[in-house]
Amino acid sequence: MQHDYPTPTHGTRVVVSPANVVLGSGAATEVGEYASLYGSRALVIATQQIFDIHGDQIIETLHESGIETAVYTDVRPDPTVSNIEEAHELWRTEDCDVIVTLGGGSSIDTGKGVGVLATNSGSIREFGVDRAGYEGVPNPTPPLVAVNTTAGTGSEATRSIVVTDDETSTKFLIVSQNVVPDVAVEDPELTVSLPQSHTAFTGIDALTHAIEAFVSVKSYSVSDDYARAAIRRIVDSFPKAWANGDDIEARTEMMIGQLQAGQAFTNSSVALVHGMARPLGAQLHIPHGLANALILPYVVDFSAMAAPEEYAEIARLFDVADDTESDRAAAKKASDAVLELCTNVNLASYLDEFGEVPDREAYLEVVPKMAQDAVDSGSPANNPRKPTKEDIEDLFVQIYDDALAADSPRRTTETR
Repeated sequence: MQHDYPTPTHGTRVVVSPANVVLGSGAATEVGEYASLYGSRALVIATQQIFDIHGDQIIETLHESGIETAVYTDVRPDPTVSNIEEAHELWRTEDCDVIVTLGGGSSIDTGKGVGVLATNSGSIREFGVDRAGYEGVPNPTPPLVAVNTTAGTGSEATRSIVVTDDETSTKFLIVSQNVVPDVAVEDPELTVSLPQSHTAFTGIDALTHAIEAFVSVKSYSVSDDYARAAIRRIVDSFPKAWANGDDIEARTEMMIGQLQAGQAFTNSSVALVHGMARPLGAQLHIPHGLANALILPYVVDFSAMAAPEEYAEIARLFDVADDTESDRAAAKKASDAVLELCTNVNLASYLDEFGEVPDREAYLEVVPKMAQDAVDSGSPANNPRKPTKEDIEDLFVQIYDDALAADSPRRTTETR
């Protein structure tokens, strides 16, 4: 089922963005100052791993600003309905009035979900776009300060929440202007601790956001400019940040690039890659960014014929084509450029550690369900080339044979 954003009246568009973006080294020291503008008791949400690294710093700045705190650290990498419900119960019993998230998309999405439950009636599942449509959250969430520790999800700038349904092992999407954080804190020093694997996952996630926003049928001039800037930055800084995590300049550029990518897709949309990545990630228990990386080159190749001008520009932003080539000739180079970047940062090789890849026969059994889940998400309908369910099934099979199988070309050519 396809769900659309509200039709603009008189040709207007609403440009979605956090009210404040605090950017630069040391920005995390200002968290308490901003939180104190909104409340006096904060629910701090993080994974235990991230809290162990950065939690003391954030708690200290909150306490120095007179903010009392309650802490929830049971967020899992793909946040679940249970995570959101448990954190909301802590919010309620501790009588909190401001949400502070610490981490990447998982923590931010959990915080957004808590906010939805805090001000709206019903279970979190009821607000998914497949049930409530886009803009299906009636009331704004409580104030939310998102302290970002990755350079990829862009969730601190978006109106999206991705949640895993514990009972069905599927992911669902919530989209509403009412969940956009009030403050996005972008401190590149917090990303230095990010492991090389997660630098790869989040970096390709950001690139996917930018590319999909740029080619989406819902794109327009503002989101296009965000996407162009993001692609240009990410193509240059992503390999540098992956190769040397202590390169603070590359980390800073990646943080800006992923923010721009988040602003691009939340004001345009994601498309086929994300529609496929959610069920693939849920079935194989792989990180969202890795799922995107496995899918992106093949969807770019599949889609280029339908939007040659856009994919040609992407190829030129990768510096693998120039203006002397026709758009159709340049567009054909985009997928190879994306695949080369994925290969350079060894993305498929991380399946050894972060994936549960079934044998081919077992995988083929779930392909129809994954394809239907992708269609039902609505995201593939935003793609420039409209895929059928059978097209999506064929792409899933191609991805298995080329990137997922232990003896596949991508896994055997990438070494760490």
